[in-house]
Amino acid sequence: MKVSYVFFADGFEEVEALTCVDVMRRAGMPVVTVSINPVLEVTGAHGVTVVADSLFEDNDYSDAEWLVLPGGVPGAPNLVACEPLCDALLAQNKRGGKVAAICASPSLVLAPLGILSHRQAVCYPGMENPEGEVNWGDTRVAVDGNVVTGNGPASAAPFALTIVAESLGREKAAEVASGMLQDF
Repeated sequence: MKVSYVFFADGFEEVEALTCVDVMRRAGMPVVTVSINPVLEVTGAHGVTVVADSLFEDNDYSDAEWLVLPGGVPGAPNLVACEPLCDALLAQNKRGGKVAAICASPSLVLAPLGILSHRQAVCYPGMENPEGEVNWGDTRVAVDGNVVTGNGPASAAPFALTIVAESLGREKAAEVASGMLQDF
């Protein structure tokens, strides 16, 4: 199975980032956490510091299963300010690779890059970006082709389980959810 990458920037939303990593690993998916900082330590929006598995430049994203963006402010603005990450996201989307973003990241990262143009997507309520002619919805999670978006921290588990379902099937996602006492 291909490796998935979850990107961490200072100010990331801890619940969203760590839930994705946890749920995907419970499903048996290889996941690497990536700091876009020049060091492995990344501090979230609520003061939780984590040590990422790797620095951005340590990885080759050309054959990734998923590129996953947690939200948070200033996490999402810090992600979109990372030009190499934006290039990797655009290349992943161009080849039909899977991209996922939650909370502020669909609006602040994917929409300005054009990845959500003419797609169904969700983001944190009130942050809908008019760029790119996005069809913003009001569900917790949206799937449109190779892109999964989520609306915020309370949707972190359904968002992560949807990523699992898109890669390994709904049955595997339901199995993981059951072990977490989570409905899916």
